[in-house]
Amino acid sequence: MNLSVIIPLLLFLMLIFFIGLWSSRQLHASKNFLEDYFLGGRQLGGFILAMTMTATYGSASSFVGGPGVAYTQGLGWVLLAMSQVATGYFVLMILGKKFAIMARKYNAVTLIDFLKGRYNSKWVVITSALSIIIFLFSAMAAQWVGGARLIESITGLSYTSALFLFALSVLVYVIIGGFRAVALTDTVQGIVMFFGTLILLVATIIAGGGVSSIVADLSAENPNLLTPYGSNLDLTPSYVSSFWILVGVGVVGLPQVTVRAMSYNSSKAMHRALIIGTIVVGFIMLNMHLIGVFARPILPGIEVGDKVMPLIAQEVLPPWLAGIVLAAPMAAIMSTVDSLLLLVSSAIVKDVYLNYMKPDASNQRVKKLSITITSVLGILVFLMALNPPDLLIWLNLFAFGGLEAVFIWPIVMGLYWSKGNKYGALSSMVVGIGSYIAIDQLTTTPLFGMHTVVLPVLSSLVVYVLVSLFTQHKVTEHRF
Repeated sequence: MNLSVIIPLLLFLMLIFFIGLWSSRQLHASKNFLEDYFLGGRQLGGFILAMTMTATYGSASSFVGGPGVAYTQGLGWVLLAMSQVATGYFVLMILGKKFAIMARKYNAVTLIDFLKGRYNSKWVVITSALSIIIFLFSAMAAQWVGGARLIESITGLSYTSALFLFALSVLVYVIIGGFRAVALTDTVQGIVMFFGTLILLVATIIAGGGVSSIVADLSAENPNLLTPYGSNLDLTPSYVSSFWILVGVGVVGLPQVTVRAMSYNSSKAMHRALIIGTIVVGFIMLNMHLIGVFARPILPGIEVGDKVMPLIAQEVLPPWLAGIVLAAPMAAIMSTVDSLLLLVSSAIVKDVYLNYMKPDASNQRVKKLSITITSVLGILVFLMALNPPDLLIWLNLFAFGGLEAVFIWPIVMGLYWSKGNKYGALSSMVVGIGSYIAIDQLTTTPLFGMHTVVLPVLSSLVVYVLVSLFTQHKVTEHRF
């Protein structure tokens, strides 16, 4: 156990805890607990909005799993990962002012609130809540695993002990501080990610003898590592292109990212977030995945890809600096976990309990229930993460694809197509989730060489449009 590495990480965790404690004071004085706990009072400025979107999207798969796959696949995975640059741009440009305006019109605190206001359908709400609970459990488990593996690699603790330490750290500040704590800690975490990535990339290049030397070593080992097609030539053009839908355009359908587009305080803040977010995401995604590739000649033979990041940091940096730099992936993981916890908690408390079980619940009862549900969710995810997969990125991407197949068209078409209705939205959701799970489970190779998410997203769009058009008479009858 290297105390020089551990102490900076502990100081970072203490800082996060104090931010949560400070935010909890704001909650105690709040007259609208739900809006403040789950949406931060809609008061995010441009810089904080950009950093919270970046930190939420930049998760364990970006900082732990992604570099691990890049270590295995080579520069082809770096090319594929760069499709994520457009993430913040697409979310804020497509949803933009209209989404924030409509969210305020419906008094929406969650994404499902927006869908309830837009479609006025109990079944759309229930299907949405179930989808969030099912898929975000997978995503949260991936983050828990990533955080535990990071602590395990640094401290020498057993995986179970590391998992317990990580879960406890996250739960404390999310439970006491809510969304405001999440947004503020995301800002700190985003800054740490940015500079941690830069420091580690430079140190890795120096340790490898320069870029030309690293490239020569990679070429000598396997020339395919330097091609766009991956080490085994399995990153085909159609797969890489279709991956852009999963981690680029389709991100509009991710509830944990979409809810950020409700929370800014002005259009000026949104425009500033567009610029800052795109630059920061591009910088982090490019360099973090390059680190994974460049680590291969320096540390050959790593069997578990998720351990590449912590091992290379401890190899090429002084222990105290490694501790500071490793706060970057820890920051990415924690910032994603906190957002997912709040999303699942809000789906249960706000979207199911308050809508259909006890609409007249008091503010104090809602507060207690929210904190209780968040705590229980954390414990359940902890239990799920006790038996982790070798590469957590696949678990995370599975969850991403499922959420996008369910939500992208009810959100986007709901905003921009007035003929879209509850029948089209519900049909689109059912077809999206059904086809995604079926294709994922029943196929061993990508259909037509494309990522699993492509056909479900396309089929759910067709179904949304056709069902909405064929049921226009039902909507008209109900109006009159």
